[in-house]
Amino acid sequence: MRYYTLLCSLLAAGFSVQGFAGGGTIKAEYVQQGHQNWGMLKQYCSKCHNTVDWAGGVAFDTMSPQKVPADAKVWEAAVRKLSGRLMPPPGNPQPPQKQIDKFVNWLQSYLDAADSSGDDPLAGHVSIQRLNRTQYGDSVQTLLGVKVDVDDLLPPETEVGGFDNIAAALSMSPVFLDQYVRAARIIAHLAVGDATPKVSDTFYPAPRISQDEYQPGMPLGTRGGMDFTYDFPLDGEYRFTINDLDVGLYTWATETRNTVVILVDGKEVFHGDIGGPRDLELADREGAAGRKKIMDRFADIPVHVAAGQHKVVVTFLQRSEAENDDYVDGNGFFARLRTPRLLGGVEVKGPFGPTHLSETASRKKIFICYPHTAAQEGPCAERITEHLARLAFRRPVTEADLASLMPFYDYGAKQGGFDEGIEQMVAAVLASPAFLYRAILPSLDAHDGKLHALSNLELASRLSFFLWSQGPDDELLSLATAGKLTQPKVLDAQALRMLADPRAEALVDDFAFHWLDLDKIDSVVPDPKLFPDYSPQLRDEFTEEARLFIGSIFLGDQSVLGLLDANYTFLNEQLARHYGIDSVFGSQFRKVILKNPVRWGLLGKGAMLMETSYADRTSPVRRGAWILDKLMGTPPAQPPPNVNMNLDIMPGQKPTTVRARLALHRANPSCSQCHGVIDPYGLALENFDATGRWRTFDHIANEPIDSDSVLASGATVNGVNDLRRQLMSRPDRFAGALTEKLLMYALGRKLDYYDMPQVRAIVREAKKHDYRFSSIVLGIVESDDFRMQSEPHAARPAGLKVAQNESPNGALAP
Repeated sequence: MRYYTLLCSLLAAGFSVQGFAGGGTIKAEYVQQGHQNWGMLKQYCSKCHNTVDWAGGVAFDTMSPQKVPADAKVWEAAVRKLSGRLMPPPGNPQPPQKQIDKFVNWLQSYLDAADSSGDDPLAGHVSIQRLNRTQYGDSVQTLLGVKVDVDDLLPPETEVGGFDNIAAALSMSPVFLDQYVRAARIIAHLAVGDATPKVSDTFYPAPRISQDEYQPGMPLGTRGGMDFTYDFPLDGEYRFTINDLDVGLYTWATETRNTVVILVDGKEVFHGDIGGPRDLELADREGAAGRKKIMDRFADIPVHVAAGQHKVVVTFLQRSEAENDDYVDGNGFFARLRTPRLLGGVEVKGPFGPTHLSETASRKKIFICYPHTAAQEGPCAERITEHLARLAFRRPVTEADLASLMPFYDYGAKQGGFDEGIEQMVAAVLASPAFLYRAILPSLDAHDGKLHALSNLELASRLSFFLWSQGPDDELLSLATAGKLTQPKVLDAQALRMLADPRAEALVDDFAFHWLDLDKIDSVVPDPKLFPDYSPQLRDEFTEEARLFIGSIFLGDQSVLGLLDANYTFLNEQLARHYGIDSVFGSQFRKVILKNPVRWGLLGKGAMLMETSYADRTSPVRRGAWILDKLMGTPPAQPPPNVNMNLDIMPGQKPTTVRARLALHRANPSCSQCHGVIDPYGLALENFDATGRWRTFDHIANEPIDSDSVLASGATVNGVNDLRRQLMSRPDRFAGALTEKLLMYALGRKLDYYDMPQVRAIVREAKKHDYRFSSIVLGIVESDDFRMQSEPHAARPAGLKVAQNESPNGALAP
């Protein structure tokens, strides 16, 4: 919330706000409280943090309550360390939890009051920010209606704090630039299309998935198969060939009848049977020639498709496995699409016959006019350019913009006509710095140490990339152009409108999955010898469950505390069985109320449990560090270099539990300083194995699982339910951890100590609304961090002056 929020509350409490820095009433009050709390530092901290030892570069005997605002960076670090009980280290005398809570509450209140007084605090700065490849792909899809695989077109991004949208890491090398220009040309060609008939031949290999069961994302009532998006360049006939259905030397694939279907955008375009008595007899009687006759039925299948991008599905209809002539006790053989190593897949050729370039979704977005005469081509091209550039550049188009873009149209039109000219112009727009970069310009009267407000258009871009991972839509852009977006009520209304839009799902994939490291689940591949029930499909189901669960909290505008204790999840039959739930049937995901609380919230989700494990065992260290970092906002320090972290059982050793091996590791005092804090959180989750399955016995060590633990605070926890209750006992801590990461994501920069008072102000305000997700989003959008910024490394002045750097129509001043 805005800085005056805290001041208003202090005034209501009877405090005077005169001269905080000069020793006014508020500061005197906090200094007096500080002297009452200072004894804790002397008793527990000054033994190491003094002018002799300077542990961590901090000496508390040089500090005093009067100097807390001046040493805010040190004290914000102290707040974080004490809140996570990372200091004093385990093995040293520990203050009671109540004493720590009292000290931390005083310190935070003092720092917040000093910050709100305008006593020369710092503010962050983001000058220029390149679109990351996710934002690029989302923007292109909305702008042109073209969905592209950006992972294939563009290089991976560098992550900072788990996020790939941090401006400082989004550099542009010459190699990057070449790839962006190449991507622009490919996308422009796909969007405009090509009226010249050219027959192409594209092969899609079958995926490495089970062909014997339903696959997430496929049509219900099917099994196995594959899907892909194909860009059909023209209206016309295309020929599909399924080149291997496992009809080989051994003819088991023909023993039972199965049905193959091809769908385009969900509409069935082919339906054919394979297998059964006739096919089996043909294969047995004629051998290779017979098998070829069977497969010829699935070659060059003619389908008429309109131009544009369409989703193609090739799959099998799921049949009942009830005992019948085809199945014996459910063990009948299935025909299947082979994996790539067996040369299976689908080939698409075309177009053939009469062709026509129809009005594709992309062309509808681009061609807002069509010339009927040569004289109309230039003005129409200029209209199209202005319309497209306005949305792409996220601002009104200037004469200079048109002057730089129209030569690309002129060049293309001379080479190949009107459409070719538009294609060249589209490529120029996509390769333009005005599209690839978001810039926040300084105020015309900005000086060092001055804050300035973002312009309406800068605010619109920041808001849309925060909530949608793409540029503003027409409504938001129009309000910004009219100079209305900086009005608080208008800004809040737009934020709520955008949260209700399906595009806000980007907050799940682009924010939550990065915040929680769930985007890295592919990095853990459980050992099939130890976990034979694991499959890549189960990993995909973990991911889908997490996506639906987090989306229900965020997009359903529930309390974010539900991420910790919601008593429901989303399951299909296979995942439910993995969780030990036998009341869910069918392959589709649906909301399920959880009777057993061990699966409540994120702590019971397979995606988190597997991502924080190793291939062959659980990792209480990784799980404990994850809890401290993601759920508490108090990340532990990285291990020192050259520390032996190998807990594997050596050949010849008697197998022991992971708990026992960690206990030996913690016996080293230098290791215990961190692991004494980290391990207890992870040990409370030991009932979950590396694939998230519940267990009560360690079959490798031949011992029962022990999930009892004592946290650094002295609290005793017995398993996951007790751990969840401990986390829920401090809801503000979890809400603060989420808010801090969400603000970082929204701003596209790392937060610093001077941002923390705003984080706490947002959390305090959200508490009034039960920590609903929208209240945190609105708190961020209304914050000074979001609406304003300083010059690089400049200090905020005591009096805030909003800079006026917009022209009357809301466009950026030069």
